Amino acid sequence: MNLLLLGCTGQLGWELQRCLQPLGAVAACDYPKINMADAAGIRKKVRECQPDVIINATAYTAVDKAESQPELAEAINGRGPGVLAEEARRQKTVLIHYSTDYVFDGMKNKLYVESDSPNPLNVYGATKLHGEQAVLQVGGDYLILRTSCVYSLRQGGFVNKVLEWARQQDTLRMATDQFGNPTWCRMLAEITAQLLTRGVAYIRDRTGLYHLAGDGFASRYEWAKTILEFDPKKNEQIVTGVIPALTADFPTPAHRPLFSALDCTHFFNTFGLQLPDWKVALQLALQ
Repeated sequence: MNLLLLGCTGQLGWELQRCLQPLGAVAACDYPKINMADAAGIRKKVRECQPDVIINATAYTAVDKAESQPELAEAINGRGPGVLAEEARRQKTVLIHYSTDYVFDGMKNKLYVESDSPNPLNVYGATKLHGEQAVLQVGGDYLILRTSCVYSLRQGGFVNKVLEWARQQDTLRMATDQFGNPTWCRMLAEITAQLLTRGVAYIRDRTGLYHLAGDGFASRYEWAKTILEFDPKKNEQIVTGVIPALTADFPTPAHRPLFSALDCTHFFNTFGLQLPDWKVALQLALQ
């Protein structure tokens, strides 16, 4: 199996590059070798590689910065996936593309299913939705995998920030009203690899949009407290408590959905796979 992985230096792409190696030849690249804002460059790369599967782990993920760079975010998150979908269809290749819970506005106050209507609150969410829509419009063979609260211990992100803050501050203030599914990117990469072991034909028969995130959901407050609990170097912590707060207490350029947790039942019913409970995954990640 020939695999083209785009975004190999990101937190998810880094894990994917390692998980995909047993499956065949992996051509892995990232910016500047591939620029998702350059349609001609995307087409050239896909046609050079002639892959059986394209895995797109690229994204403009700076949620707040996207508010001041909407055109760049749209080019990478919105138009780029559409170009990949066109090339995948032209070459009869499967595309796996990752999206986000931020396509929703968080007003449902229950787990979101795939049939719920998106209504993003910020530029990042809107551009990711446009990427989904572009892939759907082109058609062909694809999996769009919406996920939530992805974290890695390699790069910056919520888990690393909490561990860092716990060594610098006496108290931490965390939002009790912002919920998602904490998702360890290694688990997301591993389950992607498991799907691919079943073969391209298997995926073609199950083309569609799916929610795939850590099982269960948590507020930022609960997530932070659990990170501190599982910290393998608790002796380095100087923090003495986590104080409940509201999202409104932390003004940011981008508005964020308060409850954007995903229901992954459709993915489980289709593939017989699911990510583990978010606390189990977090404990494994921190070991």
